[in-house]
Amino acid sequence: MPISSPLAATEPPRDCPRCPRLVALRRKCRAEHPDWWNAPVHAFGDPDAWLVLVGLAPGKHGANRTGRPFTGDYAGDLLFATLAEFGLSNGRYASRIDDGLRLDGAIIVNSVKCLPPQNKPTPKEIATCRSFFEAQMRVLPKVRVMIALGRIAHDAAVRAAGERLAACRFAHGAVHRLPDGRVLVDSYHCSRYNTNTGRLTPEMFADVFRTALALRDQTSGPNSSTSPR
Repeated sequence: MPISSPLAATEPPRDCPRCPRLVALRRKCRAEHPDWWNAPVHAFGDPDAWLVLVGLAPGKHGANRTGRPFTGDYAGDLLFATLAEFGLSNGRYASRIDDGLRLDGAIIVNSVKCLPPQNKPTPKEIATCRSFFEAQMRVLPKVRVMIALGRIAHDAAVRAAGERLAACRFAHGAVHRLPDGRVLVDSYHCSRYNTNTGRLTPEMFADVFRTALALRDQTSGPNSSTSPR
């Protein structure tokens, strides 16, 4: 079983029925791999974080298997190495949930909680899961900066802040000041595909974190008058 969620009250139920296609895949995975997590994946990290990493969705052999975001696949290797480089984790990442790793000042929240086929949720599935993501953003009052890992994560973060997508175009390294008082930094997703093709290099990824750290003390974070309800 995975470690408990720091945002337990906002997590979907283990057998969340909202998305028929994702439910069908979950049942298939449970039949084929009964020892895997095979359920909505919880947030992971520091509930008092100043930084939130917005992910896409669980990977089949990563978070869907282990029950912890980005744990057990290549994307996690790069992400957790970068978090350690910038002092945002304690312990050593060993690609399993009992490695004792803890995040310090950062939390990971996926915009879609369940494994989608081919890692591609439909627009309807993204919209259906939005209420969980937005509820988690509301209970993270100390978050001042967000890093969106890919366009779907970017769109979820922008919508959660009450902003129009047209006002915040996704681009790697772009910085967006949102109406809820937070700042969003865009990054290509740290997937094996993006790194193997050279679309994202470790140095490019590190630059995103350097930007986030530089912005940390330049924003006060969410304010009650503009935060979505």
